[in-house]
Amino acid sequence: MIFRYARHTTDLKRIEKFYTEIAGLQKLGSFEAHEEYDGIFLGIPGLDWHLEFTVSPDKPHSKFDEDDILVFYKDSPAELAAMRSIIERNQITLETPKNPYWSKYGLMISDPDGYKIMFALKHQS
Repeated sequence: MIFRYARHTTDLKRIEKFYTEIAGLQKLGSFEAHEEYDGIFLGIPGLDWHLEFTVSPDKPHSKFDEDDILVFYKDSPAELAAMRSIIERNQITLETPKNPYWSKYGLMISDPDGYKIMFALKHQS
């Protein structure tokens, strides 16, 4: 199975910059003028998931709340600390999650469209 999360945006360049430079994803592909849509695929090569962002003449009408969070798990405290440094270096404001669990284990910010992004420590079983 392959997982793709697709979302409409108004600014592909800004979204690509955020998810590659801040979140550490790579551009896996793109398309232009496909039935009035342009888009990009972002992820990590070799994994069975990726994010797709699209733009078209229609503006997005997304509705999300404080519990709608895209979570990226880090494998170690050192990786999470490195993520904190990237966030601070880019002067991105840390936000307080509604769910207290996320406050204990992660760092929450918003992407350029206002969607919540969480970088959290992966718990070892």
